[in-house]
Amino acid sequence: MWLIIKFLHGAADLTLVPSTSIRHDLEAAGACAANKIRIWNKGVDSERFHPRYRNHEMRVKLSDGEPEKPLIIHVGRLGVEKNLDFLKRVMERLPGSRIAFVGDGPYRSELEKIFEGLPVVFTGMLQDEELSGAYASGDIFVMPSESETLGFVVMEAMCSGVPAVAARAGGIVDIIPDEQDGQTSFLFSPGDIDDCVMKIQRLISDKELREDMGKAARREMEKYDWREATRMIRDEQYEAAIWFWREKQAQHLRPIKLLIKRLLP
Repeated sequence: MWLIIKFLHGAADLTLVPSTSIRHDLEAAGACAANKIRIWNKGVDSERFHPRYRNHEMRVKLSDGEPEKPLIIHVGRLGVEKNLDFLKRVMERLPGSRIAFVGDGPYRSELEKIFEGLPVVFTGMLQDEELSGAYASGDIFVMPSESETLGFVVMEAMCSGVPAVAARAGGIVDIIPDEQDGQTSFLFSPGDIDDCVMKIQRLISDKELREDMGKAARREMEKYDWREATRMIRDEQYEAAIWFWREKQAQHLRPIKLLIKRLLP
């Protein structure tokens, strides 16, 4: 696989990656020159994912008729690699709270068995305004996965005004850098139950903190909407690709120029 990756990226004038972790992987494998790799975060739809979609009806659905209780949400593919069984141990230490899984996948039936007896809702796939409403109607978004190339669902949750508690791993650290930990969302040490529970409890117990962090998350994600992402690839990344292409062309022509200079003094 890496041979194919090296062949493709070695021929490219510029390689765009979604996160620092992927950049490090390509650099470590020698897939392409380090100076030809640029980070380009995918844009998030700041109109589709917005706090205005928070609504009581969706919250009742996600909480199984208990909308007054703290509501933790997770959105995404239900796969074994997402480390979602970790959340069972988290929920066992958060009595009085509820969790909703929005999405579907091959691990769903196993997760339903794992979470049997706990205050949980599995909605299956939601789309359009239902999905927007699900994001915005939660109190806290949780992401235990340690293998996200970017963590797009974290961006959508934050854009919806919902603070995240996410594992400090993979592409998540590009969305919530260390200097913003505790300001726009919380990071926890991967696999650390105590750290994860503590961060969630802080948000549950402090409504003002939760609301302030949700607003800060929204403001931060507005910097990453599709308009800004498009501007960056048009004005910055494209120019970089052109520069590298011209350099490559100049290198290809250099031997010919030297030969002509020798033949025609």
